[in-house]
Amino acid sequence: MRGKGVIEVQINKVNAATSILVIDSGKGIQSHVQKNIFEPGYTTKDRGWGLGLSLVKRIVEGHHGGKVSVKSSKLGKGTTFEVVLPKHR
Repeated sequence: MRGKGVIEVQINKVNAATSILVIDSGKGIQSHVQKNIFEPGYTTKDRGWGLGLSLVKRIVEGHHGGKVSVKSSKLGKGTTFEVVLPKHR
């Protein structure tokens, strides 16, 4: 996005959980890339370590009992990630 995009965050209560949507207006993520983006060390960038999303997944799922996923992604339109956190763990 390089400073030209928009990021929106939506927080909703869903049953006994909280859903957090992170919506960007970036370039989108190809479906074959989506399968790997949460793997440690995986990156599509020239300069990157591929740790960001793997850390998010580890913290959300391992420490909070939640779930993180790509809810939708359209090339040229952006991506929506969803984090679901249980009300009580």
